[in-house]
Amino acid sequence: MGGSVRSSGRSRGRGSRRNARMSEINVTPFVDVMLVLLIVFMVAAPLLTVGVPVKLPKTAANPLPTEQREPVTVNVDLDGRIFLQGDEVDPVFLTERLIAIASERGSDERVFLRADKGVDYGRVMEVMGTLNAGGFGNIGLVTDPGGPVSGRVSGAEN
Repeated sequence: MGGSVRSSGRSRGRGSRRNARMSEINVTPFVDVMLVLLIVFMVAAPLLTVGVPVKLPKTAANPLPTEQREPVTVNVDLDGRIFLQGDEVDPVFLTERLIAIASERGSDERVFLRADKGVDYGRVMEVMGTLNAGGFGNIGLVTDPGGPVSGRVSGAEN
């Protein structure tokens, strides 16, 4: 029984498979990274929309339809300071900045005015006048929903 042992072609095939390049793409790490990024952006997105902290008055008005691009927003905080797109603006330069925005976006662009409920009504009207002088006539006053509905005005029946 002293014959020679022949090697089959299988052993050579196994050795060559170890050295062969893998032609499949493993997408599991890619999917893991994408899911983590999705969660990060889902948590961070609401934090990015917070601007100037103002306590908006509550009204029974229906919300305005949303637009596709970021709207022009003007905020007036409790101290009467004015913020344009989240950046504090000196009232002297507000008209100039508004005119520049109106020339870029168009004067028919809607502007959202957010004012703290404790701000003097006259201050809010000054800002609205400045918005109008800056070329914006379509001004939306932003409020929180769920406020009281005005009832009958006392003395209206007399």
